[in-house]
Amino acid sequence: MTLPSVLQGRMRLPVIAAPLFIISNPALVIAQCKAGIVGSFPALNARPAAQLDEWLAEIKEALAAHDAAHPDQLSAPFAVNQIVHRSNDRLEADLALCVKHKVPLVITSLGAVPEVNAAVHSYGGTTLHDIINDRHAHSAIRKGADGLIAVAAGAGGHAGTLSPFALIAEIREWFDGPLFLSGAIATGGAVLAAEAMGADGAYIGSAFIATEEARASEAYKQGIVAGAAADIVYTNLFTGIHGNYLKSSIAAAGLDPDALPDSDPSKMDFAKAGAKAWKDIWGSGQGIGAVKAVLPAAALVNRLDAEYRAARARLSL
Repeated sequence: MTLPSVLQGRMRLPVIAAPLFIISNPALVIAQCKAGIVGSFPALNARPAAQLDEWLAEIKEALAAHDAAHPDQLSAPFAVNQIVHRSNDRLEADLALCVKHKVPLVITSLGAVPEVNAAVHSYGGTTLHDIINDRHAHSAIRKGADGLIAVAAGAGGHAGTLSPFALIAEIREWFDGPLFLSGAIATGGAVLAAEAMGADGAYIGSAFIATEEARASEAYKQGIVAGAAADIVYTNLFTGIHGNYLKSSIAAAGLDPDALPDSDPSKMDFAKAGAKAWKDIWGSGQGIGAVKAVLPAAALVNRLDAEYRAARARLSL
């Protein structure tokens, strides 16, 4: 197993902070990177589209200033998530800005397209593609992705249903490149467990919703703090693709979370319906029981780091 060169020696913890639709913004990404983990955001969060250019410049300038002031504690690289789906009419323009700014990591979702990988590779960037099963993993690597994000059962937002033990084992039978695991990871011990089962690191999203920098409502943040695994509902109603959501937000929207109808996946429009879904219906993974308070992002990373080291010590690693 080999991490891409962009990640070697630049990560305090083997963690990528997942791109949170609507929620991730430059302030959160900068804080995550300064704390020593990869920060990321969906390109679609920059609205209007022209704002993406400004966000990328802001993040690069802030991290460069931090590194100049702290040469012994360099920031981790950042990533941009691109939704590679026919409903995303911004993909070409957003990708061009990633090329312009030479974004170190590009995370692709909802479609594996060789041209996207080629564009990122043109300046030496690295691509990671998120998948929910082994068949999709094969397709992503065949089409030029450098690495994979295995989205297992319990992950927030669009998630799969496979056990992480099964999914990682199947992928590692044939792939020895960069592999990160997503799915109910919200403690340092879970990060170590991801490594133990064969991943290079963890992909953590929901815990970062309850951070001071996150662009989520206070009610949403408190919903994460108050919630537990039993409060998560898995449905495709809101975007046409199955995902995990907080039961309380579904009920607040006037729907019965225990009797939701199915949606027609062919009608999916991520850029429009998805935006409404995550504004009113709150995505969340099953790991939120470990989230006890709204914290600065750096404090959350500190907690994860302490737990990770304690878990290693328990196992005498």
